[in-house]
Amino acid sequence: MVERLRNERMLDQSNAFMKQLVAIHHFIERMKGFSSQQARHGNDVACDDNEMEGAELMSKRGINVPKGVAVSTVEEAKKAVRDVFPNESEILAGGRGLGTFKNGLKSGVHIVEAGQVEEIAGLMLGQILVTKQTGRQGKVVSKVYLCEKLSLVNEMYFAITLDRVTAGPLIIACREGGTSIEDLAEKFPDMIIKVPIDVFKGITDEDAAKVVDGLAPKVADRNASIEQVKKLYKLFCESDCTQLEINPIAETSDNQLVAADAKLNFDDNAAFRQKEIFAYRDPTQEDPREVAAAKADLNYIGLGGEIGCMVNGAGLAMATMDIIKLHGGTPANFLDVGGNASEGQVFSYKQQILLSTDENVDIMQVVEAFKILTSDENVKAILVNIFGGIMKCDVIASGIVNAAKHVQLKVPVIVRLEGTNVDQGKGILKESGMALITAEDLDDAAEKAVEAVEDLKFFR
Repeated sequence: MVERLRNERMLDQSNAFMKQLVAIHHFIERMKGFSSQQARHGNDVACDDNEMEGAELMSKRGINVPKGVAVSTVEEAKKAVRDVFPNESEILAGGRGLGTFKNGLKSGVHIVEAGQVEEIAGLMLGQILVTKQTGRQGKVVSKVYLCEKLSLVNEMYFAITLDRVTAGPLIIACREGGTSIEDLAEKFPDMIIKVPIDVFKGITDEDAAKVVDGLAPKVADRNASIEQVKKLYKLFCESDCTQLEINPIAETSDNQLVAADAKLNFDDNAAFRQKEIFAYRDPTQEDPREVAAAKADLNYIGLGGEIGCMVNGAGLAMATMDIIKLHGGTPANFLDVGGNASEGQVFSYKQQILLSTDENVDIMQVVEAFKILTSDENVKAILVNIFGGIMKCDVIASGIVNAAKHVQLKVPVIVRLEGTNVDQGKGILKESGMALITAEDLDDAAEKAVEAVEDLKFFR
């Protein structure tokens, strides 16, 4: 990711024309980022690490982290207490602190006596933990992270993210920590430290010192803390991170700066060279629909509404969801089939079929998209909204018809096509003989989708 930003900087310096292109590119990227963040529940598109894997990655690079171990069974927890924490009287166990288990156990984080570890681990493992990030359905806990309890003197906030404005990494820090950066920025706006890093020079001693001095540690050694900041930046770059957040980054009673709780996100495009990191990925902790979508090269985020959306282009997808809400409906998802899909990319079956155009194509995406949408039991109607620019309307129409033939569609499907070859596309839909509802424009499509949901509820 940093290499990509470095290339952008080189282009930006070439001439005035290229500067304009890069500026436009950055603007589009910011809009895409904003849209996708609004569409999802706070999860990143990129690979996210678990707390335990993040601690392991940092420890390997000389970054101070609490001693810890992940366990999958009660027996492993018992063994860890004996082998890993033989002299610990209290142990931190769990996952997300603000969560609640469906079995009644409050909080995903517990500080317990060594003798209580087996009991608490037993109440967590295999149980469903509900947090803001998981939604009401929650997630099954497959591992519990046991960690030494540190004696903290001071808690602060530290993060490294990518800043499109400066075309490089940006370190964000605050001398107050332990809560979300949004809350910190609201309560302590003057305490937020921002230090942009030049991607060509990398982090300098002056950059790291500016961060440490802004954090104003009470007991931690200044020079040692500067080295910790530099190691964190090195981890960010070498691991192709899109975000590294430590909350809190804390001072301990033995005068050390420690990454007490970390979250790392990684660029999916770097999976080919970050095999160790991406091997940590646990599909069981992800939405199975999002996993299936990624395999089909689809951008999908479940939202929990009643109208499934299949749209080409992130901007149009966001507009589609907005208009659905405007008409009183609720979008079930964000699903972008992209701008370069062919009819062959709409089907998930690994086979060749003969189209009416006598052209053999490998169909990939549309059926998979329909399968994903119909797998959501909350979906009561599907709205397909395609603007044919790069993607031709007749191609997507053929894909929709073929997809509908191979997927048992039990909900109304509303189709709005506009753009290249739109008349041919509408003709294909009409001649298919299938019960597809066509719409003249986006407003009409959203209105018909909402009506279809209401009709379905009424007749049920």
